[in-house]
Amino acid sequence: MNFEDLGLNQHILESIQAMNFRQATPVQQLSIPHVLAGKDLIAVAQTGTGKTAAYLLPILQRITEGESPGKVNTLVLVPTRELALQIDQQLTGFSYFLSVSSCPCTAAVTALPGNSKRTVYCRALTSL
Repeated sequence: MNFEDLGLNQHILESIQAMNFRQATPVQQLSIPHVLAGKDLIAVAQTGTGKTAAYLLPILQRITEGESPGKVNTLVLVPTRELALQIDQQLTGFSYFLSVSSCPCTAAVTALPGNSKRTVYCRALTSL
């Protein structure tokens, strides 16, 4: 299936083409229409199958069609600094022809003796 068949706007399609993406992967074919419809999504697929594009592309579409320009629209939480930077690089490419910006925010969390990792992560998120 071509990306054109998924209902993405022309600017996003130009970015996809500039990044040498030609065909939507199965996870993208199933996910993009779902997210464009405003529905929640949980997708599981192997590394390298296009999961990042599967949610970023429809999010970008929804942002560009939104009514609140200049405001924070989406927060993507990931477990590692490396993954945050990787996703930001993809977002930069996909939004090249759009008026959309992103900011990868990372923080180091050190566990204190006696605290579970879960407790430390919860404190870190609520302290922002």
